Amino acid sequence: MKRERPTRAEQGEATRANIVAAARRRFAADGYERATIRAIAVDAGIDPSLVMRYFGNKEGLFVAAAEIDLRMPDLGTVPRRKLGAAVVEHFLQRWESDPILQALLRTAATNEPAAERMRAVWAGQPAPALAAIGLDPRTAATRAALISSQLLGFAYSRWILKLPPLAAMRRADAVQWLGPVIQQYLFGKIAS
Repeated sequence: MKRERPTRAEQGEATRANIVAAARRRFAADGYERATIRAIAVDAGIDPSLVMRYFGNKEGLFVAAAEIDLRMPDLGTVPRRKLGAAVVEHFLQRWESDPILQALLRTAATNEPAAERMRAVWAGQPAPALAAIGLDPRTAATRAALISSQLLGFAYSRWILKLPPLAAMRRADAVQWLGPVIQQYLFGKIAS
């Protein structure tokens, strides 16, 4: 026999997911400082007290909304000479398609939980994908951190500061400029 109504747990999960989706949209549009629990609750079609019940406060909600999957590609399938460009292309596409990444980057400069979330994402996700291409384990973490610093710096300059001419640069041009730098970080010799 088919169940007519969702269980209380299913309703709770649906409400939680609805709040997180509304928060992602609101934080992406307004940024952390201007987004309010009340506005997010209105967007989700619920009472603001429910937001507080599920997440405790705005900071807790932001951390939940900023769960980021960088969707690292299988770099083992990319020819070695094209890896730098492939990494840049992937990250530019991710920054352009997920505005919460920009909100997280903007907020991380002044909010420690957001900064910790950003560190967790960038320290934890690129490294395993880069390890798959056979980087020397002794330098892999440093190489991954340098790549992250380059990509985060470019993202901050392009989407947060809107620094000319980076803000208007075509993606293909950005890949041409940054690809060789990332390639060097991946495979360049380190001075002893």
